[in-house]
Amino acid sequence: MRFGAFLRPFHPLGQDPTGNFQHDLELISRLDQLGFDEAWVGEHHSGGWSPIASPELMLAAAAERTRRIMLGTGVVSLPYHHPLTAADRMVQLDHQTRGRIMFGMGAGVHPSDAHMMGIAASDQRRMMAESLDAIHHLLTSTEPLTRKTDWFELREARLQLRPYTRPCFEMMVAGTGTERSMRLAGKYGINPLTLAGMAGREAPPLGKLWEAAEDEAAKNGTTVDRSKWRVAICTHIAETREEAYRQVRKGAAGWFRNYVKGTLGAAGELPEGREVEHMVETRTAIIGSPADAIEAIEYLNEQSGGIGSLLHTVQNWATRRQTMDSFELFASEVAPHFTGSVQSLRDSQAWEQSHRDDFSAQVREASRAAANGRV
Repeated sequence: MRFGAFLRPFHPLGQDPTGNFQHDLELISRLDQLGFDEAWVGEHHSGGWSPIASPELMLAAAAERTRRIMLGTGVVSLPYHHPLTAADRMVQLDHQTRGRIMFGMGAGVHPSDAHMMGIAASDQRRMMAESLDAIHHLLTSTEPLTRKTDWFELREARLQLRPYTRPCFEMMVAGTGTERSMRLAGKYGINPLTLAGMAGREAPPLGKLWEAAEDEAAKNGTTVDRSKWRVAICTHIAETREEAYRQVRKGAAGWFRNYVKGTLGAAGELPEGREVEHMVETRTAIIGSPADAIEAIEYLNEQSGGIGSLLHTVQNWATRRQTMDSFELFASEVAPHFTGSVQSLRDSQAWEQSHRDDFSAQVREASRAAANGRV
């Protein structure tokens, strides 16, 4: 299993937005140093809590600060962009990063974003599907594309620059735990990114979601790869469960009260004073000790039938130092349980333990021989 971060990102109102851009870049740089595999950055245009309008700009800056971590748009909201320019920007990023880019796509999550652009919420998913079909052709075919819809037109369109990654960088379809996005991924044989932890809602049935992707892939003669399925969920750990709860309690309650309910007016409820416990109990967040995190990830992996990557949704409920400490603790004590990086060390220890009596006898014999002047 691989691990990464999904940075919408959320920043409580009142914090300096200019400084927050730098803090987000510093986090991605630290994730690279810690050995995390991926970092995803989102696109939003309203609401106040997520001020990154261009994930591509953030990823270009992050690429200059990192060496190996893969960088993804999480996501580009396709209805807000012409498909040719959206594809072109990602190809340029693919070259600038020498193949470290991933193209996550979605319909757009904020109705207010669409409203400001004159887009009806009822049209967003249709527009995304139309754009994805065109982008997929532009990125995977050299044949010119002519197409006209009620919101974009392509005339003999082709990319003047092909992707650095051959034949193409990885494409992802993101969704909030619904079959619709999984079926769209299956149709084109590209990979899904599932937002599994929506506060105030039940955890999505991940196993059934994957079945939907496979079903649609079979209908369209494509395949989907479970090892490339990303699942994002709110995550925060500390040395003890009690300490982890304490660190995020105020931030989680404020986020739900002031953003989820106060700004979005979203459905769903969390019991006041038990927001953290409720999210953990309903499996919509992973908060606790390293042992708690291991148990929760094992449950998620079993319930889903197996995922490829777990992404930490960066909510900034704790302080920056506590958030960084959480990632460092995860890299040290949780990730090795799933990556197998320490298994050979355990095997070596077990082997030495099983032979320690023989080895001790050899050492004693060598000591006696030395004392008797035989060596």
